[in-house]
Amino acid sequence: MSESSALISAFVHGIAAGFTLITAVALLRSRLSRDVRVAGVLFALSVVGWLVNESAPLWRAFGEPYLVYLSACGVAGMFWLFVLAVFADMKVNALTLAPAAILLASGLAMGNLPPPGPDLIWTARNLSSALLALHAGSVILRGWSGDLVEGRRRFRALLLGLACLFVLLEVGVAFTFRLTQDPVWLQLVVGRTYGGLIMAVLSLALAALMLRPDPAVFGAARKAVSGPDGRAEAADRQLLARLETVMAAEGWRREGLTIGDLARELDVPEHRLRRLINQRLGHRNFADFVNGHRIEAAKRRLADPAEARTTVAVIAFDLGYGSLGPFNRAFRAATGATPTEWRRQALNGASPNPGEAA
Repeated sequence: MSESSALISAFVHGIAAGFTLITAVALLRSRLSRDVRVAGVLFALSVVGWLVNESAPLWRAFGEPYLVYLSACGVAGMFWLFVLAVFADMKVNALTLAPAAILLASGLAMGNLPPPGPDLIWTARNLSSALLALHAGSVILRGWSGDLVEGRRRFRALLLGLACLFVLLEVGVAFTFRLTQDPVWLQLVVGRTYGGLIMAVLSLALAALMLRPDPAVFGAARKAVSGPDGRAEAADRQLLARLETVMAAEGWRREGLTIGDLARELDVPEHRLRRLINQRLGHRNFADFVNGHRIEAAKRRLADPAEARTTVAVIAFDLGYGSLGPFNRAFRAATGATPTEWRRQALNGASPNPGEAA
């Protein structure tokens, strides 16, 4: 690498690392949930380590620090954890830190094994990173249409369109170079100028977003306070009444119901219905809104001794769930117990014959 190229690389990677550290500081000072803050800071520190580790000028300037190499090893796992903490309310614990820990351990093992061990671990690490990025992208995509928070929908676009794809690009470039030995591909890896430039743009965009992290994007939804516009209030009340009429008629029972379907039925723009359910009813996503109605109906049926012999699966399908898994997860999230456990407790209190709960 020429002296001018080295200077440009150090400058670009230094910018990316600096903006990433700004993001970490902004997260630490924010009032976001503990899990989002912890996951975000861990991810930011891993990115800084990755940038320094992949940039030869910065690596030498910092004296080839071993701790930086360690922090870089788990970057894909930390990215996955951050995405799921934001979009799936995942807790930061030993289990959710396991992917990053495994990547870190495998990174340590690469330098201490005889051939072909390092090559096998390199392949496994890159495939694992790609799978984690794909899963993070699927989590973002899965909730896209039902997300009622407009700010978070934009944040999804940023993460999905840029960060997830960049991780996949890095993995693809690494494998392509191994197969073809074409040095042109190396210009896109994060350690080279173009890859570093992409990282700098990503880091700048993320830092700009995090400097004023909106609790509505990362935290729980809050019901809006009525404003001074009487006509808007009246229109919202009318729409709420129509929405409640549809839901009281068990509109929530339809399998595959989407907010677009409901907006067309109510003959209102989809964005207005999103805002109404989010700000007036306090739901962060459409699935939570629909599941609230379904879970209440499920509890009534599970507590009914007359339905003690109706299987949980039949109840789930009757309530509009396409399979038993999503119903079980939604029920546990709402009640803290599985449908079977909840039924047993309810029937033990309501029926003299506990055996009917089986």
